[in-house]
This record gives sequence, C-alpha cells and structure tokens, in this order.
Amino acid sequence: MTAQPLTAGAKAPGPGSATVPADHAPLLETAFSLPPVEESYRIHEVEGELPAFLRGTYYLAGPAVFERGGRRYEHWLDGDGLVTALAFEGGAPRFTSRLVRTRKLVAEEAAGRPLYRCFGTAFEGDRLKLGVGLESPANISVYPAGEALLAFGEQGLPWRLDPATLETLGEHDFGRRLNPLSPFSAHPKRDPESGELYNFGISFSPRRPRLHLYRFSPAGELLDRWRLALERPLSVHDFALSRRFAVFHLGPYVLDTRGLVEDGRPLLDCLAWQAGEQSVLLVVDRQSGEPVARVPCGAGYCLHLIEAFESEDGERLTVDLLELDRPVYDQYRLPELFSEVSAAQPVRLVVDPAAASLVERTPFPGWRGMCDFPAVDPRLAGRPYREFWMLGVAASELAGRKFFDRLIHADWRTGRATAWAAPESCYLGGEPVFLPDPAGDAGAVICQQFDAARRRSSFLIFDARRVAAGPLAVLPLRRPERLGFHACWVGQPSRRSARSSSM
Repeated sequence: MTAQPLTAGAKAPGPGSATVPADHAPLLETAFSLPPVEESYRIHEVEGELPAFLRGTYYLAGPAVFERGGRRYEHWLDGDGLVTALAFEGGAPRFTSRLVRTRKLVAEEAAGRPLYRCFGTAFEGDRLKLGVGLESPANISVYPAGEALLAFGEQGLPWRLDPATLETLGEHDFGRRLNPLSPFSAHPKRDPESGELYNFGISFSPRRPRLHLYRFSPAGELLDRWRLALERPLSVHDFALSRRFAVFHLGPYVLDTRGLVEDGRPLLDCLAWQAGEQSVLLVVDRQSGEPVARVPCGAGYCLHLIEAFESEDGERLTVDLLELDRPVYDQYRLPELFSEVSAAQPVRLVVDPAAASLVERTPFPGWRGMCDFPAVDPRLAGRPYREFWMLGVAASELAGRKFFDRLIHADWRTGRATAWAAPESCYLGGEPVFLPDPAGDAGAVICQQFDAARRRSSFLIFDARRVAAGPLAVLPLRRPERLGFHACWVGQPSRRSARSSSM
C-alpha cells in the first residue's frame, strides 16, 4: 500500500463540549501496567523464516518500572530503564531482558518507594541529583562504545552493561574523563569509516548555557570536548553527523532551571515552547569543534533528525529531519498518550554552510501524520542515502488517544512511502532498526509489537524493501514486554560497505 498524506478527521472538542474523544488505542494502558520480568531463554517457536544473514545482537532500551510503593509515574519518560537483547547466533534466537541497576533504581528498591523527581512526575520530598538535576533512569537508548555496551538516559553519564548477560557493571565515566554532572545525551553517533564516536550534552545554566560536543576514539577514549555558547538553555534531544560536520536543530524550547531546582516542579513543567520564534541549524566542524554556521530554518520543532551528508563538491550540506509544529513531550502523559498530537513530516533542508544560508526546503510528500524513530542503513550514516524507516500513527489527526501502529518505508527519490498496518489493538515500539546483509545492500528491519488484547509481545522482522508485505518472521515472547524507545544492532564485521545510492 502507498501511505497518502493524512486528511483531517474529527477534531478535539471545544470548550464546554460534552463530546468524549474516541479512543484509537484501546487497552494501551495495559502496556504500562504489567510488571517487568528479567529473564533469558531461547525462542524456539519462530513463526515464518528468519533471514539467513542474521548474525549479531539487537538491543532495545525503554522505560519499564512505572509504579513503586503505591505511587505511579505520570509520564512515559519516567519509568526505570530495561534493556532487552535478541542474539542471532545460528539456531534459535536468545532473548534476554534486565533492568538497568542505576543509583536511582537501587536506592528506590531499598526504600520501597520513589525517591527522585522524574521528567514528568514530582512529589513531596523528592530529590534531585546533587541538588541540581534529575537522576538518570537510563531508559532512552543503548549503544556500543568500544568493548562496552552503554545504556543512556537524558541526564548524566551512561551505565555500562555486560553485552551478553545485560548485567549492570556500573556508571561509565570514560576512564574518569567525565564526572557525574557532565551533560550527556542519549543519542551518540558513530562514523562508519573512522569508528569514532560523537555525543553531546546541554548545560542548562541560566547564566552560561553551553552545548558540549564530545569526540571519542573507536576504543571509547575521550579525544576532544568542546563547549559552545548558547543564547538560552535549550532542550535538544538529538543531532546528526556528516563526514565534516555535527548538526544541531536548535528550537526555542527553553528550560527554566529555577523552576526545577527551587520551585520543585517536574522538568516537563519547566520547559516552555516559544511559538513563532525561528529555529536554527547549528553547523559545527567535527574536527575542530568550531561553529561554522547558524542557519534559520523555520518555526518548527525537531525531536529526531534522520541523517546529514555533504555534496560531492562539499559546498552543500543536506540535513533530513522530522519536523513538528511544536514539542511532543506533553503528549507522553500516561495513560492518554498522543491525544492532541500535531502532525510530523520528514523535511529535507539543503544548506550552504559557507554562506550560512538555507538553499532548499523540501517536505517529504509521501507521509504527513505523526511519525517518529527514523532509521537508515547504518553503513550509510553521514553519507548520501535514499531510504529510511520509521513508525507512524494512522489516526494522527483524530481526537483521542492513539499510538504507533504503522511501520513505514520511505524513499526520498520517489517521494513515496509504503506502510504495514499492525492488527487492531496491536502497537509498535522500538526504533525500526535496519539489519544489514553483509553480502550486499539488502537487509531486514526489526521492531517490537505489543498485542494489548492478548497481552502478548513479539518482535517482527521484515524485508526492508517490502515492508507492506508483512513480517518475514515473528518471534513471540513468553511474557509481555514494555514498549521501548531506541535500539541498535551489533553485527559481525563486514568486509564490504554498502554502496551509496545516487540522489
């Protein structure tokens, strides 16, 4: 099927209306009410056929503990982190799931109640990390760094895990080069040729806000740390890495640090979107850490970028991202997720870094509706590409609760998108990771499915270029799993990199 731009449906009721919005995600609350289970076993009853080239491990991170001591968290980003792994080694895949034993989790398990303030939940007597920030639940992403496997949150340092057992080995400070207050995001990026790892973090000081850009060796050694001045303490979740540049979308989403530290408010309530103000692309030289250009790019908001790459002559920088009308974090409140979500759309921005100007802006025509978690073939990271995958919401413009129920394959060259629709009362989670075929440019895509009516979870594996045909294989789990956020694939080394598709 070809996914057409969504048309407006029933809008949210106006003030004083007695109309109750429809529920387009029946039983979704089930996905956030089941207790997490730590276990490891082989999946022998695979439905369908696994691609023969799968050799490696898929990792997924997400929030899992939403209640402790009779107190329930109120936001999707609040749950303590759990990491799952699917190891493909020949024979039956092995499934493993374990909680990330952060300081927060260990202290609260011992106390039998919540102790720390969260992104969307505050309570009387709650604590901040060293009195100034949130204690990380390590629930956003998981990523390899050298020989380490790291679980990331939005706040503070990552936590190191055993890649096979997922046992938590401790907070990872990169050889004592970073400290517990070093700002560190949940979206590291790796250069597929050099193996170098980059990440960033935002220092939200009201007097001297800074964007910190980090560069690490393939072994995980900190090589450089640059500090770039910001005009205001802005919330930035993601960035893109091309061959020459690190690219940040800076939207006017401002954090009131005083509200967090002095007024006792949850972080979500301290963020303010300055509607109508311009967003800016900040382009930074990734070898020197020097700012190259600040390019106004419209009044939209970006949570996740898709990819960035340069033209052959190096004079143009293409930045692809998912653009929303406004931030979406307020739509993560439990259990009424995405009740009033605005549409998102992939957008291609072509920039002249030397002139600090926007040359071209091209919305992707094949899909307009809520979408998120974009992914590309990792072999083409920072290089020209044409295809990407993401999750979508079919009922985006309808009033009422809704959730991700489409897996989308999009093609910039044709401007078309094809989608697979999950069955009724089934919801998709986890970044749709591309699993490369080492023998060529083909590959598979994997994502998570939760069947709310049956309280069952599974992982679905698709032919990456025939998503609409349905999954090649379904890996059912013994017990239901929470819906996750970001994922990664750690495969066997390939002697051949993917060929770049001409644009």
